[in-house]
Amino acid sequence: MKKLTLPVQILIALVAGVALGLVLALAGGADIATKYIKPFGDIFVNLLKFIVVPVVLFSMIQGIVSMESMRKVGSIGIKTVAYFLCTTAIACVIGLVMANVFNGAGLFPDLSSELGSAEYEAKEFGGFMKTIVGFFPSNQWDAFLNANMLQVIVISLLFGGSIIAAGEKAKMVRNLVDSIYSVIEQLMSFIIHLSPIGVFAYMTWVVSTQGAAILGSLALVILCAYIAYAIHAIAVYSTAARVFGKISPLKFFKGAFAAMMFAFTSTSSAATLPVSKECADGMGANPEVSSFVLPLGATINMDGTAIYQCVATVFIASCCGMNLTIGQMITVVVTATLASIGTAGVSGAGMIMLAMVLEAIGIPVAYIGLIVAVDRLFDMGRTCLNVTGDISCSICVTNWEAKKEAKKAA
Repeated sequence: MKKLTLPVQILIALVAGVALGLVLALAGGADIATKYIKPFGDIFVNLLKFIVVPVVLFSMIQGIVSMESMRKVGSIGIKTVAYFLCTTAIACVIGLVMANVFNGAGLFPDLSSELGSAEYEAKEFGGFMKTIVGFFPSNQWDAFLNANMLQVIVISLLFGGSIIAAGEKAKMVRNLVDSIYSVIEQLMSFIIHLSPIGVFAYMTWVVSTQGAAILGSLALVILCAYIAYAIHAIAVYSTAARVFGKISPLKFFKGAFAAMMFAFTSTSSAATLPVSKECADGMGANPEVSSFVLPLGATINMDGTAIYQCVATVFIASCCGMNLTIGQMITVVVTATLASIGTAGVSGAGMIMLAMVLEAIGIPVAYIGLIVAVDRLFDMGRTCLNVTGDISCSICVTNWEAKKEAKKAA
């Protein structure tokens, strides 16, 4: 197995899980899958839940600290971060709209009678300001213990900003954060490489209890996500490149094609950086701007991940008989936007962030097993979209900076 790549291992596990699940379904052996196979999937899910808080906390602190100084980041950094935040929020809305269209059309299944419904106790809405106050923790350990991800993100922002403000005196803390995050990355990689086991266990269990019908539902949720990816790429990225970068959509996609295909196959924004830079510079991006925007985008621009999280959340909620309220959808948008910023640019990390979003709205993370088997198919599309957004941003920021310099010169 060590000679096989992770995607191939996951594909083998997927096929094997479907085959064994169908055999058990026909033989009436669903109880065997539930009692003896599903627990291995539960172990994988438990590890996902275990890694969520450390990943978010240290990845965001490390990302903020790496910017070193807002003076150094300057106007380019502000424009870049603003662009990524806006496009990620739009991506969340597109993902939720598409998911609700599919769900409203009855294309997502309700498996609550077999899997058990998700319990969620709606809290009384105390007003906008009370909601804002709730973002800020009074006890950081409670935030970690209860996996309150919005509060964990705020803690990360506060600590990251304080480390930058402390300057040279915080050098030891910077090194400590880098060291800890390196360990967290290795741990996350180890857990992600256990995906084939989780895929096999959960696919066997789901198919044995639900039969072949669940396979059609998974195909539909993948279709939903890819439609949302395409809409976002055309309506947001190519339009932004046209309006701000003066590049036609056809020229934009033609110029970005090499990076898009590399990202689609490698499922890693970070690994695609050299190709992304070549494509961006070839379309007129300032090399200095692209050198800053693209690495930052590989870390914080995760629009594809945001769409995936929204679509997957609605699908999983539907499967466990739960209809999301407007308040919960807003929570999904906010959490997915902030979570996507903290998602590392490595293959499979979006699955860990999905666990975070599910926690935020009260859906048991165990239900992630319904979708983990096909996560690789989502990952290919979302990474391709992320890289496309990075290139679009570098072109737009180049144009904005050029106008700024021209105005100064005038």
